[in-house]
Amino acid sequence: MNLDRIISVQNSITVFRDGDRCLKVFNEDCAKADVINEALNQARMEETTATVPKILEVTEVNGKWAIVSEYIKGENLEQLMERYPEKAGEYMELFASLHCHIHQQSCPMFKKLKDELQRNINSSELSATDRYDLYSRLERIPKYNEVCHGNFVPSKVIISAATGEPYIIDWFHATQGNAAADAALTYLLLRMRGRREEAEQYLALFCEKSGIEPHYIRRWMPLVALAAPALSALVQWWALKTWDYQIGFELLIYNAAFTMIGMLLLVKRHEK
Repeated sequence: MNLDRIISVQNSITVFRDGDRCLKVFNEDCAKADVINEALNQARMEETTATVPKILEVTEVNGKWAIVSEYIKGENLEQLMERYPEKAGEYMELFASLHCHIHQQSCPMFKKLKDELQRNINSSELSATDRYDLYSRLERIPKYNEVCHGNFVPSKVIISAATGEPYIIDWFHATQGNAAADAALTYLLLRMRGRREEAEQYLALFCEKSGIEPHYIRRWMPLVALAAPALSALVQWWALKTWDYQIGFELLIYNAAFTMIGMLLLVKRHEK
């Protein structure tokens, strides 16, 4: 096993290439159950019409848990957008189409998005009144059982150098729920990365392809801004990259609360 060829380093994960295999190695503090759950999520997606790298095994590497999957040689959509800015619109259209295709899949064994949101709202530091308002919003929104990626951004799509086929990776946050919530999260993730133009372009394309109205997606933003763990992970990554500073849990709670308040004001403005 060759662990010298690093593909990427994230907040708590290092990805290596070992020949035709890809090793996603988690830090020591990552729970075994969480690692197995991500591998299981991806294995279940192999049974759908979405294209994902095949899971080969879950193993230990130097005392750390790792997911081993087939290696897909190529660049992700974020890299391609930066390399070929004249094709950015074409790549974003593909990205939006892939997201719609994900939502057309069915994985009955995935966790329920509504349950995840309710747990996170309940464990937040918000007042009882604010929690009640979010619960009420959650109950008023129609529920579906569409596959939601939970962290879908252009870097999660690898374009195979051999076939040109797009492969979707990183299924840790996958749930089943309302596609509009997943789209709202993608929009917020793009905005938090400072990609406002891309976020607006994505939202317009997604709404056009899915038939979902933009105002309906915006109704989900206060909920996912507070409850989605992917947003907290992004804040951690940004602080580490910008200031070489590791954010503590308490600051992530405050960030989620402030983000939720901001998105709540944004949604109320659009509802007027």
